[in-house]
Amino acid sequence: MHVILYILLGLMAGSALAASDPPSCSTSKSCPKEYPCCSEGTCGTGTYCLGGCDPRMSYSLDACTPKAVGQNRTFSWPNLDNAALNTKYLGNASESDWEYSGSPKLKDGNIILTMPKNSVGTLVSSTHYMWYGKIAADVKSSRGKGVVTGFILMSDVKDEIDFEWVGSDLENVQTNFYFQGITNYRIDEILTAHLKFPDTNGDKLSTSDNTYSSWHHYEINWTPQAIKWSVDGTVKRTLTKKSTWNATANRYEYPQTPSRMQLSLWPAGRASNAQGTIDWAGGEIDWNAADIRDHGYYSATFANITMECYEPPAGSGDGHRSYAYLDKKGLESSVLVTNNNTVLPDMGHTGLNMGTGNSSSSSSSGSDSGDGPSTTSTSSKSGSTEFVQYANNAPGQVPQNVWLAAVVLLFSMIIS
Repeated sequence: MHVILYILLGLMAGSALAASDPPSCSTSKSCPKEYPCCSEGTCGTGTYCLGGCDPRMSYSLDACTPKAVGQNRTFSWPNLDNAALNTKYLGNASESDWEYSGSPKLKDGNIILTMPKNSVGTLVSSTHYMWYGKIAADVKSSRGKGVVTGFILMSDVKDEIDFEWVGSDLENVQTNFYFQGITNYRIDEILTAHLKFPDTNGDKLSTSDNTYSSWHHYEINWTPQAIKWSVDGTVKRTLTKKSTWNATANRYEYPQTPSRMQLSLWPAGRASNAQGTIDWAGGEIDWNAADIRDHGYYSATFANITMECYEPPAGSGDGHRSYAYLDKKGLESSVLVTNNNTVLPDMGHTGLNMGTGNSSSSSSSGSDSGDGPSTTSTSSKSGSTEFVQYANNAPGQVPQNVWLAAVVLLFSMIIS
């Protein structure tokens, strides 16, 4: 009896340790089936399987949920009713235009991203994805060394196109692009530690006046052939797809997969960050600067945000609701436009066992919403076991049903 008791206690302790230390993931290490979705290098269920879930590193291609196809929109902010906290968003893009972390605020119909003292800032992401198109916004950036504002297109396989404002340089805006997150650092800059830009994909564009005190209009026009960055109606930079050819890898290293729009304010100059990042951001953040003392936070303001979606590439499927991946190459040819559901029943589910999603809220929104249950499917869903929810438990906390089952089993064995 004592042996069984020790074994059960050991298993329970092991479960606690496992819950506090979720599996990691990378291009060389996929997630396990119990926590099949890879998001930002960590495996899990629920929210891990939604926006940002990387199919290349997940347990299988269908562990990540399909993503809602974008619509032409001009976004207004009378309130935050159209935005969901990222820990509560379940994939229903009909109910929420945005998901967010941090503490966004509203003023005069505009959205303000805030970064209180010692926080990690605010990130707001569109719930619809676009596969080529145009995004635009009027922006007043934040200010201060180490403080960075971002206006970004980001795909689940880390294709990225961005504007970034470094708070110590208010006369310029930086532009960058990445293919699957691959960086190309300049050797001369690494040796001299003078990081003019993070890597060779970056470029700096001048503005007519201060980016913090004055509104400027920024636009990214993304097509299969080229990317154009515009400031106040003038094209300031153009990148062609053909210029990104990598003969060694035999591919174009060009952003080419469905992406969501992101607005961000983040502490690049946080003391715990890599020194190169801190140097690029102008130095460490002053958490006692005037903005913190006077307002309680650093801030950046966005207005007149628009999304215009172009037609998907030819031969990419005849669906109209969601995007799904066919292979782990992460290329344009890897993506299919489907009619598949995008909604999880709860945070314990994954793309492997989505069920019917939120049928009550999505059925009234129309078939073009990209969410809710579908009558047709172009990809199979494997697995039927409901995985233990990890995302809703604090670090070190074992889900309640696991503890309850263990206690009941232990008690029954003791009294017998």
